[in-house]
Amino acid sequence: GLYQLTMDIIVMIRVCKMFRQGLGGFREYQIIETPHRKHPVFSFWDKRKQGRITFDTMDFVAEERHFPPKAIQITQKLPSWRTEPEIQALCNVLQVLNSYRNYSEPLQLLLAKVMRFERFGRRRVMIKKGQRGSSFYFIYMGTVAVTEDEDGSSAFLDPHPSLLHKGDCFGDLGLLNTSGRKSTVVCMEETEFLVVDRKDFLDNKLDQEFQKDAQHQFEFFRKMDLFQSWSNEKLWKLVTLGKVEKFSYGQLITKDFIESPSIMFVCKGSCEVLRLIDLGTSPFYYKWIWQHLKLIDDTPLKTHLNEPSPVERFKEFQIKSYPVQDFSTLKLKHLQKAWEQQGSSFSRRTNTSGNTLPKTLGPKIKSRQPHSLECPMINTKYGDLPEEAAVGAYIKIHTVEEGETVGLHQILLPKNQCDMRPLVLVSLGAEVIRMRKEKFWELVDSEVKEKLYSFQIKYPSDEDLCQKFLQENSWNIFRKDLMRLLVKPCQHPPFIPIRPKKKRIYNPKGLMLDLCSLDKETKPCYPIFMAPQKYLPPLRIVQAITAPRYKVQELLPQYKNAGVLI
Repeated sequence: GLYQLTMDIIVMIRVCKMFRQGLGGFREYQIIETPHRKHPVFSFWDKRKQGRITFDTMDFVAEERHFPPKAIQITQKLPSWRTEPEIQALCNVLQVLNSYRNYSEPLQLLLAKVMRFERFGRRRVMIKKGQRGSSFYFIYMGTVAVTEDEDGSSAFLDPHPSLLHKGDCFGDLGLLNTSGRKSTVVCMEETEFLVVDRKDFLDNKLDQEFQKDAQHQFEFFRKMDLFQSWSNEKLWKLVTLGKVEKFSYGQLITKDFIESPSIMFVCKGSCEVLRLIDLGTSPFYYKWIWQHLKLIDDTPLKTHLNEPSPVERFKEFQIKSYPVQDFSTLKLKHLQKAWEQQGSSFSRRTNTSGNTLPKTLGPKIKSRQPHSLECPMINTKYGDLPEEAAVGAYIKIHTVEEGETVGLHQILLPKNQCDMRPLVLVSLGAEVIRMRKEKFWELVDSEVKEKLYSFQIKYPSDEDLCQKFLQENSWNIFRKDLMRLLVKPCQHPPFIPIRPKKKRIYNPKGLMLDLCSLDKETKPCYPIFMAPQKYLPPLRIVQAITAPRYKVQELLPQYKNAGVLI
């Protein structure tokens, strides 16, 4: 009887599990009880609108990564039945989608008015190649693949398929023209979509709003000197190839636009081109590090009063720069010649050491004195370097302004002459038009090719960037030391109430390398930021390096007392 009871329980558990999985596509059936909150609704007084605004936190409660149930209820209504607060609430939820956020505000509200929610499982074909487009899709959760076959089966056989993730959209061009689909889109996993149908698209005049955005792109391209010779028809073809993308300040646009298959036109704002430099691979950085580490022993500052004579400096240079030599080989060659004259063979091995050498030669001469730091070292091609000093830095090498392009500066050069170093593109509050290189190259004529020669930009080498970084770092440190010397500190600081420290992930000291604490046993624990490298292990990123240095009073003897203004 106990065995039968156990088997019945196991069967019931399996049936319940299958039942839950079967109802996974219907969000209106909430099997899991919604979480209870102390204050789910709160309100505040708005001075501009002269009214009280209420906010219900339960409207945005959802399972992890899924579309909120409250928003699903709004999308189940007909577009004409949705109220303005519901449309605005749905628009707020959709701000997490990058492709949705790229549209203008009026178009965002119209899309939120007409879109509906759908969920499909793995291997579901959303768009079939050759068929006429009837819907426009936003991906809220999951992944889809773009293939060239009709059933999408090649996506599951290809080790590197073309994928679209959350925030992407597809099918928008199929609503604007009557041609068939050019590719197939299939779901790689359970995926949630927000769908815009053709009928709702045309009934609510979304095509007119799309045409306004396209007209702005056309006017932007027409103002560019690169396309002055193109006709309007050819320029409209260029507009259909591009897609507008908006990026906020400091947002990453692309990790490496050199290997990117796309080119970008900056139509608003500006961008920065950054290069990740591994400082440990630079001979200038190696020399700079050891010059500052010598100051840990508190060596006095060398001035013209206590400098050694030229003869003494030359002798010191000879001793330090003379390579490591073992003069035992000279003795072996002399013995070999002597034995050959005597007719004996040189077959035995002779052990020699520094004690067997003539007294005039003395012990072996070393090229560098051993360092006194007790910290782990790494071996570089220039010598030993402290392991903590092997860091990297992002350095700005170029600024792309409005009306300029990204990705065309090497398009006419052969591959053996191209600079293939990875370059990062970061937004400073920009709006760009992105399109694929091969599609753009199909429209390029001879006149445009001649103009593209002026787009060639030669970026500085890594060694020059490293020297620039260290020079700016030295100047920033000297400037701070000088300000501390010249500005008299406040003897009685103002009263600051003690506040509990909040736990923060970011700490500015985590982006600073302190060479003074390399050989200390106890070190402060700060979060360290690592940057991935291609084919190499991650590299620690720093913004500044604090090194042992002379006091400003020694460099500027006329300012010995603090608080003396220049």
